[in-house]
Order: sequence, then C-alpha cells, then structure tokens
Amino acid sequence: MRVWDQRPIEVRNLFNPAFCGLVLLRAMATFEEEDDRGIPFSLAPLILPICLHKQSREILALSTRSYFLKLISNHPQLLIGFGARAQDMLPFTFEALGLLHYLGSMQVRTDGRLKANLKGVRKSITGSNETQAIQKVAKYLGKEFARIGDRVTIYATMGVRP
Repeated sequence: MRVWDQRPIEVRNLFNPAFCGLVLLRAMATFEEEDDRGIPFSLAPLILPICLHKQSREILALSTRSYFLKLISNHPQLLIGFGARAQDMLPFTFEALGLLHYLGSMQVRTDGRLKANLKGVRKSITGSNETQAIQKVAKYLGKEFARIGDRVTIYATMGVRP
C-alpha cells in the first residue's frame, strides 16, 4: 500500500480510513446487538466490498427487511466479481481496522472477535445520501451476519474462502 500522500486523490477520497472505519464500526455495533461477544475478525473483510459497491448497496438498501441469504439467492449478480473486490479491498479494511484500534474505537479480543467502542461516535447517521446509504447497509450486514451466526455459511454463500 502506498504512503498516504502518494495515493491518487480518488483513492484517498473513496477509501478514507476514517470513513471505512466508521462503516466497519456501524457493522460491528449492530452485530453486537445480536451477539454481544463481538464480530469475528474473519467477517470484517466482507463488509467494505459489499457496502462500498454501488450495485450491491442499492440491492441491499431496497431489501433491508429481507434475510441476507435469501437476498443473495434472489440476486446472484451480487456475487459477480465479489472475490476480486474483497481481495482488492483487504488493505483498506486492515488500514481502517488499524485506525479504529489506534483510536480506541475497537478492541480485539483474545478469541479473535472485534468489539466496537462507540464512545465519541454519533449514533445518528449523517452525511451525504450516499454515505448514509453505505452506513445503513453496514448496519444491516452486521445484524444479518449475527443472525446467520456461522462464518462458513457466509463465506460459502459469497463464493469466497477465508
């Protein structure tokens, strides 16, 4: 990964570690509402590639009352290119997680789970329409990942391996 000031301006704007961290934090917090142990570390790399991908986000945003696994089976186009997208987003996910940990907004437990610390983070979702949509889909994913409760099922459904 390039040093911050050597990255293209588009990359700096689109994959800002603070915003990516906020997206991850929203998913972590809603996961913890269902399962207070925290989100497994292995699920974190799936959040940004889904939330930041416009077509995926739009499908999920329209169907937040439906189950995630059902949505995937009804919309197989969500899986097209997902593996490559997830792999490409991995450095940005790790960078965002590192920032969250540095700021004390996230804790890594010994069992490999991530716990959110929302102290200092607004509860209300604000920003542009697009940033609000991204955060809402992140909250949906956190809730659905907790409901599913099995990382293997989620990875298999998405057609990727950890």
